Amino acid sequence: MNTNYRKGRAREWKTITVLGRAGWPAFRTAGSHGPFDVFALGPTGVRLIQVKSGSARLSPVDREKLKGLVRPPNATLEVWRWPDRRREPLIEVVT
Repeated sequence: MNTNYRKGRAREWKTITVLGRAGWPAFRTAGSHGPFDVFALGPTGVRLIQVKSGSARLSPVDREKLKGLVRPPNATLEVWRWPDRRREPLIEVVT
């Protein structure tokens, strides 16, 4: 298993842990190769999350793909970026 895959998977699980502690049960979409890595279900809606590690950023093409997704009105699209050596993610809501 390559290092980038392991690092990304670890950040996805970290995202799930943070969401769960905040009352948002969350799940990985591993193996789906879909537009988001994690989704969370809560009393107020659905969160569709793309997780990035280190200095990785969402490409303009991927950003447009996310914006074009058909989704319910109570669903948010988010990018959680985990810079190296940070305990908290940088969270961006894609509009």
